Amino acid sequence: MDFIKTKTILSKVKYGDNWYGVDYNINLYKGCPHGCIYCDSRSNCYHIAHFDIVRGKENALMILEHELITKKQKGIVGIGAMSDTYNPLEIKYEQTRGALKLLSKYGYGVSIDTKSNLILRDIDLLKEINEKNNVIIKFTITTPHDTLSKIIEPNVCVSSKRFEAIKKLTENGIYTGIMMNPVLPFITDKEEDIKELVRFAHLSGAKFIHTYMGMTLRENQRDYYFEKLDQKFKGIKQKYIKYYGNSYECTTPNARRLYQVLKEECDKYGILYNMKDIIKDYKKEIRKVEQLTLFDK
Repeated sequence: MDFIKTKTILSKVKYGDNWYGVDYNINLYKGCPHGCIYCDSRSNCYHIAHFDIVRGKENALMILEHELITKKQKGIVGIGAMSDTYNPLEIKYEQTRGALKLLSKYGYGVSIDTKSNLILRDIDLLKEINEKNNVIIKFTITTPHDTLSKIIEPNVCVSSKRFEAIKKLTENGIYTGIMMNPVLPFITDKEEDIKELVRFAHLSGAKFIHTYMGMTLRENQRDYYFEKLDQKFKGIKQKYIKYYGNSYECTTPNARRLYQVLKEECDKYGILYNMKDIIKDYKKEIRKVEQLTLFDK
């Protein structure tokens, strides 16, 4: 793996109240090998050349430790927003595991986005962090069908393996749920598939499912996606061109109905879907710990 120079790892975010209550963000790798046909991170605006090639960041853990020490306010650190932090090279280099050790050492919480069951390797550290601060794990699952997930996300474990990982994490007391993003118009936007995904989420113990019922398309991301549609889904590209033109936001045509179905199914199983409710729910345990600490004093 090649390493690139960087001056900073930890950055403050402004959108946390609207996105899982995250206070800081880190990306330990640049690029991702999962090959997801829809990935927004391919867009030119992120300036990631050769996106499918994973590169590490030189002295990442040393830089991160210095930044964690100097921050006045501890909070939730998001990992994996731009590229999956549990890529295959993580097995050897353990950049993510090293970061989790530091977050635990200095009392920070963590919010992880992933599609990989490699995260199960780090259950010990997630439990350790969970004793001191908040932990939330978000698995991206776009379809309940393994055959379809293998087509649209070819180089990562299939959906059933992700559901199994969710079950393992929740059994270990780790707050875990699903980002059902993106929803691909004309491909993953079937009502029966939404119901099936919620059912599997319930069986795996998922605490939440969050979605925006659509996808984004811009610049070279659109070109890449359309190329894959021509290869894997004949005739679908023409539907996109006709329906969306050059629109950035591509909300699925039946979004309102599908979201109603999602809400009804989630309510049936007691699964959360509203962002504010999710944040309130996963952060409540730390408040209890803080209150108990005050009483002990």
